[in-house]
Amino acid sequence: MGDDEARSWIRGDETAKQMLSRVLKDRAFLLIPPLHRVPLRAGNVVEITGASTSAKTQILIQAAISCILPKTWNGIHYGGLGKLVLFLDLDCRFDVLRLSQMLKHRLLQANWLGNGAWWQLEESNVKSCKSAEEKTKTVFDEELYASCMKRFLYVRCYDSLELLSSLKTLHYRIQQQEACGSQVGVLMIDSIGAFHWTDRLSSSLALETHNRKSLSLTNVVETIVQELKKLLLVHSLVVLATKGTIYKEKYPANENNRKVSSNDHFSGNVASKAQQPPFREFMPSSWQAFVTHKIIIRKSADYQSLQTGQQNLLAYSLEWLQPQLSRIDRFIVDDSGIVIVS
Repeated sequence: MGDDEARSWIRGDETAKQMLSRVLKDRAFLLIPPLHRVPLRAGNVVEITGASTSAKTQILIQAAISCILPKTWNGIHYGGLGKLVLFLDLDCRFDVLRLSQMLKHRLLQANWLGNGAWWQLEESNVKSCKSAEEKTKTVFDEELYASCMKRFLYVRCYDSLELLSSLKTLHYRIQQQEACGSQVGVLMIDSIGAFHWTDRLSSSLALETHNRKSLSLTNVVETIVQELKKLLLVHSLVVLATKGTIYKEKYPANENNRKVSSNDHFSGNVASKAQQPPFREFMPSSWQAFVTHKIIIRKSADYQSLQTGQQNLLAYSLEWLQPQLSRIDRFIVDDSGIVIVS
């Protein structure tokens, strides 16, 4: 950098065109339902909390597909972001076939070829087509499918030390992808509290004094947060992290109405409960301060499928705690993915 360039950088002067290009590059974007209520910007950290089997990973897959799909392809509108997804699997239960299934369904849906039935994608049905014209109506763009899957980077971690090692190497991986013309959009962590009990046990063991601090639960989480902050400072991305509830909810809320006793009105418990999460927080304060958006997912009543008239699908309710929204979305999970029902 020359002297003139250094002085201009220090002064910080820029033209209106430069300012607009910088602002629009990191503009807020909306993900598809059920994460569509709040626009997210680079640097946001969204925590998705829910009990086991509450469709948290399904939400991550849905958001990942929205990110890796392009906005348009060969004149067809797909409505995606065309960016990379970094997926850190801490539960070690990620189903790549589920990701492939939902992605293929989105490709067919964008081409007005899928009606929500997965049987159209089966190879046997494609081979049984009577004509070449009919066959083209049941297949999807293989080149687009391959390019989307290449934008999904998957990393599996078995303990907190592997997670820290992966975070330290993510900067190099992102630089490699950006050198090839790809930009990272979302970093996903599933699930952030997976090693909670293991780290607590490690910190309670009789260790030497100089090793005890490095292996403590609080120190490990603080180091993880520091590494994530370094990534957010250098790269323009959003963090989506799921977190399971290991304790029973304090005061589960009804999605239709919230009944409060008259004693609570006079004692001021209503205001305090509105500010506190409805679940018992177990993550250290360093992580809690790092999170900018919070979502809680609860199991709801069964939903009667309108398509089959027979299948009962489990429904879930999604509520934004930070920022606090009055609207609660209710959704189901079928072969096509997540579907909002109310």
